[in-house]
Amino acid sequence: MISPISPDQTPIGSGFGPATTAAEAVRGIDLRGRVAVVTGGYSGIGLETTRALAEAGATVIVPARDRIRAAAVLAGLDRVELEALDLADAVSVAAFARRFCQSGRPLSILVNSAGIMATPLHRDADGREGQFATNHLGHFRLTLALWRALRAAGREAGGARVVSVSSRGHQIAGIDFDDLDFERRPYDKWIAYGQSKTANALFAVALDRRGREHGVRAFSLHPGQILTELSRHLSAEEIAAFDALDAEGRPRIDPSRGMKTVAQGAATSVWCATSPRLDGLGGVYCEDCDVAPVHDTATGRRGVHPWAADDALAERLWSVSETLTGVSLP
Repeated sequence: MISPISPDQTPIGSGFGPATTAAEAVRGIDLRGRVAVVTGGYSGIGLETTRALAEAGATVIVPARDRIRAAAVLAGLDRVELEALDLADAVSVAAFARRFCQSGRPLSILVNSAGIMATPLHRDADGREGQFATNHLGHFRLTLALWRALRAAGREAGGARVVSVSSRGHQIAGIDFDDLDFERRPYDKWIAYGQSKTANALFAVALDRRGREHGVRAFSLHPGQILTELSRHLSAEEIAAFDALDAEGRPRIDPSRGMKTVAQGAATSVWCATSPRLDGLGGVYCEDCDVAPVHDTATGRRGVHPWAADDALAERLWSVSETLTGVSLP
């Protein structure tokens, strides 16, 4: 049974829309003196998020598994620092967070943007299904390990925000708490992806409840349909089925249908991380630089499915995540 959804899960009329770019979303906002961490910040929408936050004045730390590649991509960007991190490795996550917290810097913005999609079945070192382990558990470990720095920023003007990049793919599947790791049911790469993206949204709900009294607010979002390296595991036939390419084989751009440029795809991440319109709000799922409505199948695919905005499910996922990772908030 689905619990009542927060009344805050209602569009606020932000003045932006599907075609807004990351640079437009942060225009006029001064982030000088603030520190951000952007996972996946050296490719796709993560790179555009990094660029927009840095150009607004923030110091942006980009943790990367492939530091050589990341250094080449980020070369020339001011106020961007590169660090080592493998989200699928609990030891690597803890080491990165320890180094950051020991620096003594408050963390104003954490954008959990890294992710994988529709991969063949693989498991992490603990036997967890790979998409759930990377997209959710890795970011769960990271956020909790950075909690001290987030709380330090929460005491300052503007507070702190944690932004989790979910997807409209969350509508594919909720959380199967009885078989999270596909040990009894047949593996389906899209069901697994949908489950991990629902987890991203529920994580924001539960984290916001714990963070709001400390000035730490959490959001999740759908960036849009953008052809990036995220689609590297899809076949040509699967990409064609999404109608993602035009007759010349180029990515189709139609923001009104959710088909965006990378700069447009990063806009909602940046808006969630910085917009003063979200002051006093949290735990909500956003799209097109606005709080999204609740999904209604009669009106298309827009909005958040109730199973990804349910308080009770969010609390259950939080408890399960603590058990699976062995970490919890202080």
